[in-house]
Amino acid sequence: MLVHAFVASRVDYCGSLFISTPKKTTDKLQQVLNAAVHLVSNTRKYDRGLTHIRRNVLHWLDVTDRVRFRVCVQMFKSLHGMAPEYLSTMCHPASRLSGRQNLRSANRGQLNVPRATLSSCGVRAFVHAGPSLWNTARSSQELQSDSYNFHAPS
Repeated sequence: MLVHAFVASRVDYCGSLFISTPKKTTDKLQQVLNAAVHLVSNTRKYDRGLTHIRRNVLHWLDVTDRVRFRVCVQMFKSLHGMAPEYLSTMCHPASRLSGRQNLRSANRGQLNVPRATLSSCGVRAFVHAGPSLWNTARSSQELQSDSYNFHAPS
């Protein structure tokens, strides 16, 4: 439990900065997470089943999934008034924008995704990455319906 508290907090710290980063960058954090799994589960470096232990026994997400989850949690908080106002003002449902009330995206409850000005880091900004991840969530309607069911699997 102590290992998870120290390692997960460090991996999650500024985790939203790792949205759309190269796999080479996230692999380094994944190695840290895997080392923590070895420590907690008392397995050796080359033992099989590390992914099974991490996902099904410890209920830890991969680094890329953790980053996506954290951004979606921040979007949920922004939409429900639990985030700072500067984040909440960045989230606009497509139904509230003029000329878009009759679009399918407005009827589905999707958010407006602004254009990214820079191809390298514009898509990584919260104002772009947050709404696009929220719109691509499999069950966006379920995520919006109940705040008590929207939590991390530990």
